[in-house]
Amino acid sequence: MPALIFDCDGVLADTERDGHLPAFNQTFSEFAVPVHWSDAEYAEKVKIGGGKERMASILTAELAAEIGLSDDPSDWSDTIASWHRRKTAIYTERVADGVMPARPGILRITTDAAAAGWTLAVASTSAEASVRAVLQHAVGDELAHRFSVFAGDIVTAKKPAPDIYLHALRELDLDASDAVVIEDSENGLRAALAAGLRTVVTVSSYTAEEDFSGASLVVSSLGDPDSQPITILSNPLDLATGAYVGLSDIEAILRHQNLKQPNPTDSNQENR
Repeated sequence: MPALIFDCDGVLADTERDGHLPAFNQTFSEFAVPVHWSDAEYAEKVKIGGGKERMASILTAELAAEIGLSDDPSDWSDTIASWHRRKTAIYTERVADGVMPARPGILRITTDAAAAGWTLAVASTSAEASVRAVLQHAVGDELAHRFSVFAGDIVTAKKPAPDIYLHALRELDLDASDAVVIEDSENGLRAALAAGLRTVVTVSSYTAEEDFSGASLVVSSLGDPDSQPITILSNPLDLATGAYVGLSDIEAILRHQNLKQPNPTDSNQENR
């Protein structure tokens, strides 16, 4: 059976600006860390894969001394983990409050794929609790139970390394030629391509200007029949995509053999 593998943030919901950013900033405030990311600053931080890794990026020797940490960076991991647990709790509360609705087309295309017997999965470097909260909110309890979730620290190397997608393929017992990934960022696209996966990109609030070379299709969103038609930003396979991306478009991408995929083994070595 074919598979549809989704990233979470920016794909299931446009979570970064209204979810993660305020959760990071509230966490910093609660822990008396003198950091408050602006929208522009966070646009750079989202290029770092993983929430703990984004938090670690602020910890200089000077800041560590100011907030009472040791001067040995190897001692900071417990502090970062504590910050990140609180940040995840704040974020999941925001998801439950309905601050971040599902992106257009997510419920429709997952419903269609489930009805057709497709394997469904999420592969994300966000914390598993955060991913499951967004997934449940985006597609509902019944559909959410159809998904396999691969998230957080299940792999060491975060996107753009292909590890999370290679792990998903192994766990699902899938060949890369049987799956299509839905991503929103250049890092995510690079990870998927390096795992040999065809990829649809639905750009999100921080990613519209990124380089999506190698994607099978780049669109403003998956869209829905009763909403504004999508904008097709790149269509190298000349798919007959209309006002929204349908499961038939995903099937056409799977059938298409002309978009050369990189060797996942070579790319994995490169990214490590």
